[in-house]
Amino acid sequence: MTTAQLPDDSEMSGRESVLVGSAWLSIDDVVAVAAGRRAVVLDSAPGLRAAVNAARDAVERRLRENGSVYGVTTGVGASVTNEIPAELRAAMPRNLFRFHGCGTGAILDEEAAAAVVLIRLVSLARAGSGVRFELLERLGELLNLRLLPRIPSEGSVGASGDLTPLSYLAAAVAGEREVTLDGEVIDAAAAHARCGIAPLELWPKESLALMNGTSAMTALACLAHARAARVARFAAALTAVMVDVTHGNPEHFDDRLLSAKPHPGQTRCGDWIRADLARAGAAPVPARLQDRYSLRCAPQVIGTLLDGLEFGRRVIETEINGVDDNPIVTADGAVLHGGNFYGGHVCMIADLLKAQVAGIADLLDRQLVLLCSPETSDGLPANLVAGGADDQIVHHGFKAMQISTSALAAEALKLTMPASAFSRSTESHNQDKVSMGTIAARDLLRIVELTETVAAIALLATQQAVDLRGVETCGTRARELHAAVRVHVPMVVEDRRQDRDIAQILDMLRNDELPLGAAS
Repeated sequence: MTTAQLPDDSEMSGRESVLVGSAWLSIDDVVAVAAGRRAVVLDSAPGLRAAVNAARDAVERRLRENGSVYGVTTGVGASVTNEIPAELRAAMPRNLFRFHGCGTGAILDEEAAAAVVLIRLVSLARAGSGVRFELLERLGELLNLRLLPRIPSEGSVGASGDLTPLSYLAAAVAGEREVTLDGEVIDAAAAHARCGIAPLELWPKESLALMNGTSAMTALACLAHARAARVARFAAALTAVMVDVTHGNPEHFDDRLLSAKPHPGQTRCGDWIRADLARAGAAPVPARLQDRYSLRCAPQVIGTLLDGLEFGRRVIETEINGVDDNPIVTADGAVLHGGNFYGGHVCMIADLLKAQVAGIADLLDRQLVLLCSPETSDGLPANLVAGGADDQIVHHGFKAMQISTSALAAEALKLTMPASAFSRSTESHNQDKVSMGTIAARDLLRIVELTETVAAIALLATQQAVDLRGVETCGTRARELHAAVRVHVPMVVEDRRQDRDIAQILDMLRNDELPLGAAS
């Protein structure tokens, strides 16, 4: 990651910035810009401007020599056989994003929209798309102003890239459709006027360059990857507390055992759980020699997600930093037509992580059952019901919360069907093999959201168990989580609604206010 400090007189003074150009951007960079914690700065080295302009010159030279350039001298998709007369070529950029304005479904939030804009900018800054440098400058400007396109989430098959979602970016640049500015939904032209800038008239090839790539699916995959990594650490912390309060056997997490089959993810997870179980005094005598699989095999289950995330990072970051356009312009001025817009790699990672993250939801759901059953919790009250013996029978504790986690886990598991398996021919059989990467990335985000909610319920249940056992008897992670949670959510003594408790924990999770332990 390369960063630079913005000028003191900038509206963004005080924020570090991510340098776009020669630098290799990470998932963490994308997430930071998407959240508004960092601004973007284009590399000021003359080599970047020269390379971008050289690629644009190569396109114009090919046009002067009467060469063919897809989407400029020809129609698009199955209409590639249509020859576009020179006098009509200027109409192509605007018509291209206009006819793709058929997205449906929920609008991507501002964080996701900002990630889309950044990833598209990074691709164009690789100087392989034949656009003007001014277009790169404008994308950076829109990002820093938080003037962001309103992008419907549905309508992409993942090749040719994310045409329909990215048409909303192209339209925003040109001053059409709707955008958000300072959190307000506003007409794009009006937003430009408010910011004192004129919409950019897109030149031939520039709409295509904005639209013909994997930036929407990659943006969603970045956000999901970051949240899934946090879920993995959360699941390890919860497992430690579950073992703690059910008097489980810590031997299951011995480094000698886990390193005997040295998958990096399972050994890392074991390290976390051992650290989380640490305590000043002696641990309780284990209630059983071997715990149920959902506790005993937690490092192996969580470890598969950790190893999938590590593999996924390499693939996603290659996608972020690659040229995913068509045609692309090479450093020697060749204009090459191909399929770099195909989202198969992003789809592969999203489909992989879907199964691993949903497995965490299933794991925590099973752990909650153990916690709520006296025969597997070493004598905790059924359903963690508190209160005196006189009225326990009319209260239900975490009985319904178990139903909720079952529903959430089942929905997460249902969504694990590989999106790539549903490739289908479309667009007059021109796009006859497509990736479905955007659908996979959307599914992954939903699975992460469901799993976060299962984890929030599991956290509430473990803290109820900590209260029932006595916080002074528990280990490091149980104590720290208990202190954080009980500031906002009291123990369940009598039956009450718990939906607000769940929402509170989710807010704390997503604002990084839960002490989950070191993730390194």
